[in-house]
Amino acid sequence: MPPNQPGPPLPHEREYARHSNAWPFAEARALEKRIGDTVPGKGYVLFETGYGPSGLPHIGTFGEVARTSMVRHAYSVLSDIPTRLFAFSDDMDGLRKAPDNVPNKEMLEQHLGIPLTAIPDPFGTHESFGAHNNARLRSFLDSFGFEYEFQSSTECYKSGRFDQALLAVLKHYDRVINVILPSLGPERRATYSPFLPVCEKTGRVLQVPVIERDVDAGTIVYEDEDGAKVEVPVTGGHCKLQWKVDWAMRWAALGVDYEMSGKDLIDSVKLSGKICRVLGASPPVGFTYELFLDENGEKISKSRGNGLAVEDWLKYAPPESLSLFMYQKPKAAKRLFFDIIPRYVDDYLAHLERYPGQEESKRLDNPAWHIHRGYPPYEDAHLSYNVLLNLASVCHSEDKAVLWHYISRYRPDATPETAPILDALAGYAVNYYRDFIKPLKKYRKADEGDKKALEDLATTLEALPAGADAATIQTEVYEVGKRHDYADLKAWFRALYEILLGQEQGPRMGSFIALYGMGETIGLIRRAVAGEDLGS
Repeated sequence: MPPNQPGPPLPHEREYARHSNAWPFAEARALEKRIGDTVPGKGYVLFETGYGPSGLPHIGTFGEVARTSMVRHAYSVLSDIPTRLFAFSDDMDGLRKAPDNVPNKEMLEQHLGIPLTAIPDPFGTHESFGAHNNARLRSFLDSFGFEYEFQSSTECYKSGRFDQALLAVLKHYDRVINVILPSLGPERRATYSPFLPVCEKTGRVLQVPVIERDVDAGTIVYEDEDGAKVEVPVTGGHCKLQWKVDWAMRWAALGVDYEMSGKDLIDSVKLSGKICRVLGASPPVGFTYELFLDENGEKISKSRGNGLAVEDWLKYAPPESLSLFMYQKPKAAKRLFFDIIPRYVDDYLAHLERYPGQEESKRLDNPAWHIHRGYPPYEDAHLSYNVLLNLASVCHSEDKAVLWHYISRYRPDATPETAPILDALAGYAVNYYRDFIKPLKKYRKADEGDKKALEDLATTLEALPAGADAATIQTEVYEVGKRHDYADLKAWFRALYEILLGQEQGPRMGSFIALYGMGETIGLIRRAVAGEDLGS
């Protein structure tokens, strides 16, 4: 992954960036327009991402940090003003429901309404549920090499960091609630308060009306369950804010300049922006991204755990392929499930392979530039992920050393040490084959027409000169298909995949045969013609 601190812009890079069509540069230019040439009073431009740690971190959370980091790097090419990125955890929120995908759910249900950082950790590894999930967030962000600073809502409230902004909310109380009230139903309007006191007796975050306010003293009064009036400061962690007001207050208190959010939060962004202005600050430049969908086309949810976890993706593919998934079409809803992984791996490899030959001005439009912060790696021993998957499939192998037996013969100059990208891909490929391809393999027996075509293919391959390259082999495979009674060439290749590989789709046959070996392929074809069980 990229270094934490990229170097200065290369010659002409800044000028190219001003005209790049890549969406991170479009965002960076919008931010540059807001900031101008003057360093903000706080000394830096602040990017922020928010995280609600009520459930385990998932790919959606990572996606926001990945995309924001891409915009941050793009901005650093356009401007010399220092930047910081805060990964902010709303860990002072009261637990609304116990997630389905954690242990000790019954214990969590006894702590509903308690701030996440005051609830015991159901995993038994950290001082609180919030601390556990915060650690998970930091762990997987660190594994991707992101440069960020973790920020805890609990710490910011209790340390006094938010005190001045909280007092500003109290001072402008009526103006703040007048922004929110039109968005609420009649019943909610009657009891709404932006301040949520934390009960000293129960520790719960209370949804109660505020019956008195003292701006000079910095306190509010609410009525407790027993009817007693309770006065509490709005500062020092004695209260937290309703989340839309909390978001606006945070923007104002920290001076956030850029934050992106999902399509489901469009109305919330508008409301929080208005409140931020009431507090005397400017809301950040924003970007709205589409939501991820699971295999059923439903929105991915942290609490339901119905999407891929980062560790799931990383079991089958390099982290850069996940970064590519985040980069591509952020404003389009995208299905996020295991079967998309091979395509994104090969797309990533294609961008890497294309990069060195591109004009310098076009490189900034290449996703590899944004994934690697301007310094994509290069490796000559390139093989596609799909070819490796099919090699594992035809070898029935779950050992990448078996794949290297064939790779080494195809590319004698490549070793696991000299081709680390390829070596990692081989490991990912055997994992993916074992879990997703092997269980679904179903070989079709060749009929008489297939046998004639396959025998023709075997004879044709035998006639090729030793060392024939993939392109030459591919041409001959095409020609054999044309000579036989298939509806079209797609039907011919589908027959090859179904009969030889046990699947409906497959690799570019020329590349596969060159890798697997001419003799091995001819032997496989002859076994199929003889009616042998290729799945054994």
